[in-house]
Amino acid sequence: MRRFDVLIVGAGHAGAQAAIWLRQQGFEGSVGMVGDEKYPPYERPPLSKEYFAGEKSFDRILIRPVAFWGDRNIEMLIGCLVTAVDPAKRRVTIERDEIGYGKLIWCAGGSPRMLTCNGADAPNVHAVRRRDDVDAMMAKIDTIKHVTVIGGGYIGLEAAAVLRKFGKKVVLLEALDRVLARVAGEDLSRFYEAEHRAHGVDLRTGTAMDCIEVTDGKATAVLMKDGERIATDMVVVGIGIVPATGPLIAAGAAGVNGVNVDRYCRTSLPDVYAVGDCAAHENEFARGARIRLESVQNAHDQAKVAVDHILGKDVAYHAVPWFWSNQYDLKLQTVGLSTGHDQAILRGDPASRSFSVIYLREKAVIALDCVNMVKDYVQGKAHVVSGAVLNPAHLSDTAVPLRDLRDF
Repeated sequence: MRRFDVLIVGAGHAGAQAAIWLRQQGFEGSVGMVGDEKYPPYERPPLSKEYFAGEKSFDRILIRPVAFWGDRNIEMLIGCLVTAVDPAKRRVTIERDEIGYGKLIWCAGGSPRMLTCNGADAPNVHAVRRRDDVDAMMAKIDTIKHVTVIGGGYIGLEAAAVLRKFGKKVVLLEALDRVLARVAGEDLSRFYEAEHRAHGVDLRTGTAMDCIEVTDGKATAVLMKDGERIATDMVVVGIGIVPATGPLIAAGAAGVNGVNVDRYCRTSLPDVYAVGDCAAHENEFARGARIRLESVQNAHDQAKVAVDHILGKDVAYHAVPWFWSNQYDLKLQTVGLSTGHDQAILRGDPASRSFSVIYLREKAVIALDCVNMVKDYVQGKAHVVSGAVLNPAHLSDTAVPLRDLRDF
């Protein structure tokens, strides 16, 4: 039976960073990385942006060149799915084979949450999570005219922006009363709704779909609860992910929405760590609530924490969350978590398409959403980290740089 001193399950951002950090920190033991796709590690955010738009080739979104992994004695087991974990025997099952480990880092991420209604399994109903998902859409893009996007989160909005670039007629359906409702305040939501409508997207909020009509094996319309029939050539679904933790939970790991980890990214199983999208951790920027963060930042930072702990360094996870989204010519940069804010301060004029929204909770700065405002994003981060209490009048004044503000 093959065995690795450190076995990494998952070949996305978290898994790649764990392997890279092991070697950068001088670890000389054997390292194996298992990935269920047939590709070496690649960046995921460009899938709904530059890669989908044809602005970047696949080679340009590789996390490292293909030769990098072999040059550093990191063995890649790609196209392999881990179906079971045996923590007592310290081994995982891949199809009919077993692989032993000294330490296990679980970085399996998640799978797209798909619709469960009739017609949801039609071949022209797509998610945007993996290269194959996007390749399948790109292969059909020249033959379609109408696309229905389900979900008004970042994935759905980014996909809609690219589809409009291709000249497609796009209907975007969001069940809640505004887009980005789970991650941003109303000012930002309304701004992006207006932008998409100005670019020709038929964006609808507060909608309720019934099912997908299928004709000759393909989705041909989205049927709404009110009886409306929205004709379509393709459906794109962006309604979140389901964390890929089945084998760990089956092995006895604690967790509900993801697998629970401590401040060192340890699960409740011995010598098993979890990082990235699937790891539910207590986050100080969420008031200690146990959350999952689906971001490159979280994947990278948690991977380093897990590796450091494996190497005997007790460095607890402590990182301010950050995210970004590109839509049309708009660059949104977010720092912190706005969930639970009790005040939102608008800094700048949305009509100028360059502004920020600063979120407060109990007068302290907890997050910023910055649209085409890189300086605010860079300078505001320190205020989020410190939980600064600043004069709201100064926060809204774009003539006063955020870096010059002091506690009020």
